[in-house]
Amino acid sequence: MSETRPTAVPVPTPAARAWADKADGSLRRYRVMAWVTGVMLLVLTVEMLLKYVVGVGDDVLRWIGWVPFAHGWIYVVYLVTVLGLWSAMRWSFGRLVSLVLAGVVPVMSFVVERRVHAQARERIDAAR
Repeated sequence: MSETRPTAVPVPTPAARAWADKADGSLRRYRVMAWVTGVMLLVLTVEMLLKYVVGVGDDVLRWIGWVPFAHGWIYVVYLVTVLGLWSAMRWSFGRLVSLVLAGVVPVMSFVVERRVHAQARERIDAAR
């Protein structure tokens, strides 16, 4: 009779676990900022439509005038989180460009975030 031998399960090294923890934190920060940036970009799009297409009055513009400034600063924080995730995951320059552009094109941040999360999560889980 043949015996079944247990298959060897690779044990992650302490360095791999440390990398996985760092990458996991970067991924969480990126996900939050991708959603915040995406929502603010949609709000900015509505603000621009109201301002330039509809031509709302000054009374409305006073209420929505903060949107471009808020989105600009949120985008800067988004870029910092993108750089953190990109460097932690050691991705290509092309991936960095797509992540950066995702914060500029409406709705793209939601689509890119979903793909990036799936790919990063798979790689992080494999390291653990």
